Amino acid sequence: MLTPVIQMLAVILTAQQQDASILSAITGPVIVIGSIALLLGLGLAFAAKKFAVEKDPRVEAILEVLPSANCGGCGYPGCSAFAIAVVEGNAPVTGCTAASSAVNAQIAKIMGTVAVEGEKMIAAILCNGGKSAVNAFNYHGPSSCVSMSMLMGGQKACTYGCLGSGDCIAVCPFDAMKMGDNGVPLIDPGKCVACGKCIEACPRDIIILWPATRKVIVACSSRDKGGIARKSCSVACIGCRKCEKVCPVDAIIIDGFLARINPDKCINCGLCASECPTGAIIDGIPVRPKAFIDTTCIGCTLCTRVCPTDAIEGTLKEQHTVIADKCIGCGQCVEKCPKNSIKMMGGVLSQQ
Repeated sequence: MLTPVIQMLAVILTAQQQDASILSAITGPVIVIGSIALLLGLGLAFAAKKFAVEKDPRVEAILEVLPSANCGGCGYPGCSAFAIAVVEGNAPVTGCTAASSAVNAQIAKIMGTVAVEGEKMIAAILCNGGKSAVNAFNYHGPSSCVSMSMLMGGQKACTYGCLGSGDCIAVCPFDAMKMGDNGVPLIDPGKCVACGKCIEACPRDIIILWPATRKVIVACSSRDKGGIARKSCSVACIGCRKCEKVCPVDAIIIDGFLARINPDKCINCGLCASECPTGAIIDGIPVRPKAFIDTTCIGCTLCTRVCPTDAIEGTLKEQHTVIADKCIGCGQCVEKCPKNSIKMMGGVLSQQ
């Protein structure tokens, strides 16, 4: 009777020994690995504290005031990179294209400097063809300017003009562009921040950054001779030089059958637009203001010398007057008047 009992106890003891052996085989490596992990963790924590790079608090302060558009218009991949560049002295405090003057002032205050505002730039499309441009063939394919341009350069007879599918509109992060009635995108100067996204998206390279204060622009990019350009588009520049001849400040040159305006010289007089026979030059001031001279005028004659249309008359040391029919509202007289006696009255700016 005792033999089976002894055998059973022996089996139980053997099983317990095997369980203990298995448990020991498992817990041993776990303890070793856990100890190694603990040591590595302590080492990393020590290294992180020992070699930590101090973060300039001005970076966070600048990030808090930035509009967080992350548009890349500043030339950096995002707002954080721009903030770091400002703190490191690699970017100007006014470098954010989406920032207002107030935001720039805040950034300058954080950096202990003064924000010097430059000329506000906006996108401008150097084409006004749209429905006025002739189609060389009927296009059937994806509604994309890039896709169109890959098929024989696009369906337009003018190989320089807007294809009108709106790739630029699709990428604008500020809703500053919409399709115009004539098939060419329109730009809202109040919303555009000159981030350059539309420029990158345009396969025809006809979008540029243009000073917002310059309201007159050649809306054409054709390099063809006048006769060929006119057959392709009724509003194309034909290189007739009429605009160049009428410009009072030599701001226009003809480059390869295409008129170009130097924005640094242009005075917004609009004479080139009124002289253009095809309407290739757009005047963003459809209703121009008129100059008015009040009784504080001392008759210095400086205004008469700068008026491009001889719209001011008067003798030395007597109050001058403006001939309204000749005044084109360029404002040159206002800038020259030493007594602030000249004011511009009326006028409407284009909303494009």
